[in-house]
Amino acid sequence: MPRLRLRHAVRAALAAVVPLALLGAVTGPAHAAPGAAAWPAPVPVVSHIETTDPVVFITIDDGWFHDPAAAKLLLDRRVPASLFLLPGAYSYDSGYFHTLLNQGPSRVENHTVNHPDLTTLDAAGQKAELCGARDQHLAQFGDGPRLLRPPYGVYDATTRATARACGAKALVTWTYDLTTWGQWTPPTPVLKAGDIILLHFNETLEQDLTRALAAAEAAGLRPAPLREYVPE
Repeated sequence: MPRLRLRHAVRAALAAVVPLALLGAVTGPAHAAPGAAAWPAPVPVVSHIETTDPVVFITIDDGWFHDPAAAKLLLDRRVPASLFLLPGAYSYDSGYFHTLLNQGPSRVENHTVNHPDLTTLDAAGQKAELCGARDQHLAQFGDGPRLLRPPYGVYDATTRATARACGAKALVTWTYDLTTWGQWTPPTPVLKAGDIILLHFNETLEQDLTRALAAAEAAGLRPAPLREYVPE
């Protein structure tokens, strides 16, 4: 082929190939290259479980006040509570929670290390809070958390993705907060199957727990393990 015709043929071929190469650069490959780090899919946000089972879910946050009467009630009634604990709250008395976890059906879940508003932190800061709490729970109790409750119920898209990266399968808020704060006790609702009840390890936990269990019984419901009902 004469040199001039060869040069035109090469240019034509490049004209066809280059746009495809540019398109690939813009859209990215259909599949990530082997070994490439991918940002995890966000976890679902759950405030109520869709179920026909006659169940409710007891969740208890923080862990600062270690009331023996509340622990006895949880153990005597065999309540499968989800304990969203802060590492600092068990660092000075881990035996209280070892008893609940080893002698009852409760499970420890993730509530961060320092109880910050996660939306004020960047991705690295959120990862330190979530993965840090996971690692401390696992080291202390031998049971890694599978659910995350963000402090104050506040979260963003970064929280949901970071939760997955730190081993959670869902971000859990609540249907009703039945915690007594100071002199104020919230009204007792008529509970429905799948409701998630929020309590706290404070001075009123025994009475709040008694009230929550009575409301569940009045509605024909029983406490169930939340972790088993939350979808992956």
